[in-house]
Parts: sequence; C-alpha cells; structure tokens
Amino acid sequence: MWLSDLQKIGVGLTAFGVFFMVLGVLMLFDAGLMAIGNILFLSGIAAIIGPKSTLVFFSRREKLRGTICFLGGIFLVLSKFPVLGFAVEVFGFLNLFGDFFPVVFGFMRRLPIIGPILSHPAISRFMPRESRTRV
Repeated sequence: MWLSDLQKIGVGLTAFGVFFMVLGVLMLFDAGLMAIGNILFLSGIAAIIGPKSTLVFFSRREKLRGTICFLGGIFLVLSKFPVLGFAVEVFGFLNLFGDFFPVVFGFMRRLPIIGPILSHPAISRFMPRESRTRV
C-alpha cells in the first residue's frame, strides 16, 4: 500500500502527537506539551484519512460517546486541567479506537521480535486471540 505525500505527513504528525502526549505525561502532566500533542494527533488523523472521513468517523452514532469524551478531554487539557483531561481523553480514545486493537495485535504477532514475546503464554492470556480483519 502506497501512501501519498499528505498521508506521510499525517503519519509524522500523528507520531509527533503521540510523542508529545507521552512526554507531557512524563513531565508530570505538563499541559502545554499535552496540548501540542493533542493538536498534532488530531491534525495527523485528518491528514491520513482526509477531513471528510475524519468528520464522518467522529460523528458516527455508535462513536458519539467516545467522541464527546475524547474532545472533552482535549478541551480540559487546553483549559489547564491536564490530569482530568487526560483521564477523560483516554476513556474516549478507547471507545473510539478500541475496534482497531485486535487488528493491531494481529499485525504485531507477525513481527519477528515482538511476535514471539506476544505469543508467550503469560502474555497471550491478556491479548485478543484473533483479529477480525486480515492485515
């Protein structure tokens, strides 16, 4: 699968967004870093799948609770309540993107170094067994 230049930029923006979010949490919930991470993450998602598809994804009826929590958490982080905002945002993220986790874990099981680690009996008990779609 080939990515267009805009999608490559979107992957970079999303990766930097996750990096700044993690860095903000490691710096004891620094609201500035977390806000930068949120803005980069959302703009990266929009660049990867397109603005129209992003709006369709976030406005689907079954994803409404996750969307409200995710965007509410971002608003709380931007309003200088980073701990509460991060908690609400994680809840919304899990509701929005929880359907993709089996696919991601199925892909990770096929990787050379990570695959055997995820197949270890102690770890495989906590991982989803099958992915619903092929990677």
